[in-house]
Amino acid sequence: MVKVGIVGASGFTGAELVRLLANHPQVEITVATSEIFAGKKLSGVYPGLGRAGNITLTPLAQAALSPNAVDVVLLALPHGESQSVAPSLLRAGMKVIDLSGDFRFHDPAVYAKWYGREHTAKDYADQAVYGMPELFREKIKPARFVANPGCFVTSAVLGAYPLLQAKLVEPQALIVDAKSGLSGAGRKAKLETMFTSVSENVVPYKLAGTHQHTPEMEMALAQATGQNVVITFTPQLVPARRGILSMIYGRLTKKISAAEVTALYQTTYAQEPFVRVQGTGAAWPDLAGAVGSNDCVLAATVDERTNTVLVVSVLDNLIKGAAGQAIQNLNLISGLDETMGLPQSGFAI
Repeated sequence: MVKVGIVGASGFTGAELVRLLANHPQVEITVATSEIFAGKKLSGVYPGLGRAGNITLTPLAQAALSPNAVDVVLLALPHGESQSVAPSLLRAGMKVIDLSGDFRFHDPAVYAKWYGREHTAKDYADQAVYGMPELFREKIKPARFVANPGCFVTSAVLGAYPLLQAKLVEPQALIVDAKSGLSGAGRKAKLETMFTSVSENVVPYKLAGTHQHTPEMEMALAQATGQNVVITFTPQLVPARRGILSMIYGRLTKKISAAEVTALYQTTYAQEPFVRVQGTGAAWPDLAGAVGSNDCVLAATVDERTNTVLVVSVLDNLIKGAAGQAIQNLNLISGLDETMGLPQSGFAI
């Protein structure tokens, strides 16, 4: 049995970790922290968790985070906060999976540029393995420290990887146009994510190469394919609770049919338990087709008139884009079956 601590269990991602791990046959949650709701049951914060939320939240300073009580710590903290927590946990001998952006870049200067703050744990910045199992599984397995990818990044990278790996598109001319549900913005109240701001609306934000997931997409694809990748990324908020739908556009380097591109995707991900490729003629993936699952659902076609390949990539930002992918990584570093404890389907309705 793997003993797990969740730091930041009362956030959207932390609560999703609790919900999923409650059904994991080889995991026991021994610690769950929250500063705002310390002393309360998690089910009092999220009644829908039911029996899975029957765990008392403790402040981080009083949490029993030690190798005797915890094997793996999952950090579900806002960006900037994991830096002050992860080093001491690693020094104490625990494994750490960080779901924030704090350790995804090995260069602290890159982090400072894109997140607008100095990195306070520079000695640990290059120690985390980037945790996208489909591309870096063998590096993740022996790791003690894993940086879980961003939600937009997971959708874009899994969607673009086969094209780049096969050298079918120009690597410096990719466009990712992505829509996200509101849970991706976190649990804290913000004016721009209030109901009155987003209801019956679509809101673009962080345009013209300013979103922090842009360099992460480029980094992950460059590491996986050995190419210098440049992406134009345009994120938008839509009035949905959860889910990401990315449209990926690439300029083709040779003539290829939609059927051939689809076959490439099916071959690339044939052995991946959490990537589903829709066949030619099937309905295009939509948010409802992925929400509730740990799957990334893909479909591809070709606009022959403009020599452009189009890929639709859909996932649940709280599961495959965060908690579910973290559990994949938890399973891998713990020597367990990667699919253990993860949903086999999404929400039917």
